[in-house]
Amino acid sequence: MNFIDQAEVSVQAGGGGNGRVSFRRERYVAHGGPDGGDGGDGGSIIFRASNNQSSLAVFRYSKKLKAESGEPGGNKRKHGKSGQDLIVALPLGTEVRDETGRIVADLATLHLDVVIAKGGKGGFGNAHFVSSRRQAPAFAEKGEPGESMNLILELKMLADIGLVGLPNAGKSTLLRALSNARPKVADYPFTTLEPSVGVVDVEGKASLLFADIPGLIEGAAEGKGLGHDFLRHIERTSVLVHVIDAYNGDVASAYTTIRAELKAYRPTLSKRPEIVVLNKTEGMDQLVIDDLEGQLRRVFDRKTTPLLAISAKSGQGLPRLVGLALAAKEKVAAKAAKHKTEDIYEYRLSTTDNNQAWSVKKLRAGNYLLSGVQIERFALRTDFSNDQALDRLMDILRKRGVIHELTRQGIKPGDRILIGDIGTLTF
Repeated sequence: MNFIDQAEVSVQAGGGGNGRVSFRRERYVAHGGPDGGDGGDGGSIIFRASNNQSSLAVFRYSKKLKAESGEPGGNKRKHGKSGQDLIVALPLGTEVRDETGRIVADLATLHLDVVIAKGGKGGFGNAHFVSSRRQAPAFAEKGEPGESMNLILELKMLADIGLVGLPNAGKSTLLRALSNARPKVADYPFTTLEPSVGVVDVEGKASLLFADIPGLIEGAAEGKGLGHDFLRHIERTSVLVHVIDAYNGDVASAYTTIRAELKAYRPTLSKRPEIVVLNKTEGMDQLVIDDLEGQLRRVFDRKTTPLLAISAKSGQGLPRLVGLALAAKEKVAAKAAKHKTEDIYEYRLSTTDNNQAWSVKKLRAGNYLLSGVQIERFALRTDFSNDQALDRLMDILRKRGVIHELTRQGIKPGDRILIGDIGTLTF
């Protein structure tokens, strides 16, 4: 399966089933009362964080997600069956954005469920509207439509340690030497075309998740080379390990190039804890190693950034590297726990449950625009071809003070009330 870390999908929650208009039809019962049942609720679309998926490749061909709609109500007060929720498993670390770029869900916790699109409520059957004034209601509510939207999915790998560096610095070889991962290794640039992760055991007491980020080049933050597509995967790593080829020729430039690209992509990345390693030093004269380390120390803070010479091929210096990485990760975790704030990612297309506000605006002569979340919700459930249903909607407007406001603004018999773009009432 190809590694796909971005996808666009459209989601459509299920609509609610219509309520039923029905009257009892029984032998020896001359005037059977209304017995129409309510419609079932539509199914919601739920995104679930899972570690059973490694990419978003499944959405390359399946870009539309639709939940089941609720079934209509039946006679004898039978409730329509509710539609099943559609649960979509996404790779752990997936970020969900709407079309404006706003983050609506961050699936960074295993098994986290987020209701992305809420199913519509089923409409009430005519049995629901029996009252002393309305003993034989011949109308029922329509079901509400389910929420729908277009979304952008973006996978950002979750790892403790991110290996960064120029192409062919030896990151893949280092990951193979440290962990159970088996990324492709060769003597030419851009061998790694997708991020790789590996678990590193630390003396049986702890484990670290290392991620090999494909080689970056100068200009990566502007879209050059392969790095632009994978810079996002560095965002979630706690600690960065800069891998530098000891035979690069200008090790200081190799370091500052990567630092500049990280800062250009996202300034906060340049403040991430880091470890600098000089790789491929097996068999190299110690005086040469000392000189190369001296060049590097002139371009970073030696007090806060560890520097060590290693050889991923021979294993030289790897235990110390793992120890430094674990200490850095634990320090980050302790700091995060001290300043922990609880982020709740809960997306709702609207605030229909709480927003009772409404407004009236006079348009051209004889036309008034009525808008408001709950008012429009009632209108969606109304059958505008049924006079009794329209009378009920007018009752709702009267109880909420809408008719009083319309009268104050000068509405006259025969004028029209436009409820959003849903329907029109004649006053």
